[in-house]
Amino acid sequence: MFNARATHPTRRGILAAGGAVGLGAVLAACGDDDADSGGSGKESGAAGSGPWSFKDDRGTTVKLDKVPTKIVAFTGVAAALHDYGVQVEGVFGPTTTKDGKPDVQAGDLDVDKVTVLGNEWGKLNVEKYAALAPEVLVTTTFDTAGTLWSVPEESKDKIAKLAPSVAVSVFDRQLTQPLQRMWELAESLGADMKAKKVTDAKAAFEKAAARLRAAAKAKPEIRVLAGSASPELFYVSGTNLSVDLEYFKALGVNFVEPSEEAKKATGGWFESLSWENVDKYPADVIIMDDRASTIQPADITEGTWKQLPAVKAGQVISRSPEPILSYDKCTPLLDNLAEAIENAKKVG
Repeated sequence: MFNARATHPTRRGILAAGGAVGLGAVLAACGDDDADSGGSGKESGAAGSGPWSFKDDRGTTVKLDKVPTKIVAFTGVAAALHDYGVQVEGVFGPTTTKDGKPDVQAGDLDVDKVTVLGNEWGKLNVEKYAALAPEVLVTTTFDTAGTLWSVPEESKDKIAKLAPSVAVSVFDRQLTQPLQRMWELAESLGADMKAKKVTDAKAAFEKAAARLRAAAKAKPEIRVLAGSASPELFYVSGTNLSVDLEYFKALGVNFVEPSEEAKKATGGWFESLSWENVDKYPADVIIMDDRASTIQPADITEGTWKQLPAVKAGQVISRSPEPILSYDKCTPLLDNLAEAIENAKKVG
């Protein structure tokens, strides 16, 4: 189960599991590994007309007779495509909260108008999926093997036989790269990338990036720690593998890094700390995992947390470790961090 206490360790397990064995034969029938397609690796046409192909970040080119309209996607990916005007029929992954409201990873999706095939990480109902007669499945991948994010290990072969898959990599690269790949995917699916809403969103993102760069340059002494909370442990994220942190660091943000020895134990992702040792790394600003599977800052009752200088100073903001890959949704991530650094006092 992918819950608060297992958020990071389960990711580590997924990474260790390697590639999605068995996908190759299925994709050979629906597409091919076309190393010569070059460029963005896509050919596109208006939705509903002509053949469609897209080369994903595994190097796999999926080819169909027409632009797919029966799309199933991981919730966060569906939310990104929605921002570009591309609608999906089914989603899997955290979609609604216990009170029926959209999960943070659902973005602006109308969750009542999509078929939810699994409302938590790693759940996808194969029978419901088959009933949709999907033409393509779209998700992300967090490793070099191209493991399909949130596709259940135990049923991945059955799922692969029902439709080809497209994966956008969010592993060991800066945020701008998967943003561009999602842009290309949406365009191939018929999105109008010259629409004012779309171009304005990209311009706003670029403005926010410049703001964050300026804030980091003006206050290089402000140390930022990326954290995540579970009942038993506090996780300090490293910056070398996550798309958001790598990009923020490239813009000049001064991040607290876990020890190299600790990161080696988790494949380079993070360090686990007991709540008694949550003060191991001094920080001036803390950015906290906003996913529903983690404990949010307002709900942390540990006294050691409440005594952290950044917490006492009110210098804690949210972070989206699985950002919705549209410029519209990523712009606030930049602006919020820029504002936090602009207003931060040196307290660590």
